[in-house]
Amino acid sequence: MPEQSARELPRDALWELARAERAALADDLGGLDDEQWGRASLCGAWTVEDVVAHLTAAASVGRVRWIASVLAARFDFDKHNERRKAQYLGVTPAQTLAMFTAIVPSTVAASGHTAAWLGEVIVHGQDIRRPLGLTRTPSIEATTAAAEFYASRDFTVPSRTLIKDLRVEATDGPFATGAGPLVSGTTLALTMAMAGRVAYCDDLTGPGAATLRDRILAS
Repeated sequence: MPEQSARELPRDALWELARAERAALADDLGGLDDEQWGRASLCGAWTVEDVVAHLTAAASVGRVRWIASVLAARFDFDKHNERRKAQYLGVTPAQTLAMFTAIVPSTVAASGHTAAWLGEVIVHGQDIRRPLGLTRTPSIEATTAAAEFYASRDFTVPSRTLIKDLRVEATDGPFATGAGPLVSGTTLALTMAMAGRVAYCDDLTGPGAATLRDRILAS
């Protein structure tokens, strides 16, 4: 397959895609019962409700407040994330959802890496949906933009490092990068694997897939 790249999207378009993903996730969350809100997500020890609160925090804390929070946590990013998450957890899941719904149109972010914040809602949306058996798939345009960002740098996850010396190709869109043993799968599965979600390695094929799985497990 020849090397292809998605068109570089302007910031407004990336935010529009992020808003669409937040709105779709809010719709999915509206049908959950209390047991589902408390179910384990794919994001470490966090529950579904924890992940939603984290997404609300990410869309509510700008650069200055983010820096102040990180400094207060002495650069312990786990502590920083826990503090901000706690701030946006409601007394009930309904309150947590109401706070998340309120930030659907937000363009507040800790940095100007807009594709990263699109990736944030895509990845955390699947952290929630997969354990709940919800099957909505974000658009190829959105997942391609996120995949290209993750492949281009290590930002909040070591995504570029995870695919070093591997050839990564989407089976459903234009995303393709790198040279080496092939790893192929849907754009969403590749994005989730680059974000360190080992469960999505089950959806990947090719001689490089085992290497990618091993790197995620070791990271």
